[in-house]
Amino acid sequence: MHRLAILLALAPVIAALEAGAQSDPVQAPILQQFDAFRAGDMALAFSFASPTIKGIFGTPENFGAMVAQGYPMVHHPGSVRMLERRSEGGRLYQRVMVTDQAGRGYLLDYEMIETPEGWQINGVSLLPAPGVGA
Repeated sequence: MHRLAILLALAPVIAALEAGAQSDPVQAPILQQFDAFRAGDMALAFSFASPTIKGIFGTPENFGAMVAQGYPMVHHPGSVRMLERRSEGGRLYQRVMVTDQAGRGYLLDYEMIETPEGWQINGVSLLPAPGVGA
């Protein structure tokens, strides 16, 4: 019962954080793309990709197949949490933590570019798990 009270008390805070991310012009396309993947709408998911990514994959179907094969945690996410944003070498990156359907966590860097249509995703890098690798 005590846990339920805590969750109910935190619900407005969580909702406000989610609403803030949806209104953030850099984070919104990432979150909207996750929503499109959840809905199985590859055309909508593809619309958040930069012109470069669109040129590489050509069609929403090719793009969706690449994401399903190379980034299954993005294609079928459990939960998504925005972390820090940074600028490096004149490029803007948004770090995202994704938990897949099995509860495994992944860190990804989304490279974002500003276009006449707004902010778009120009690439995603899967980062090594903390404490793994050199």
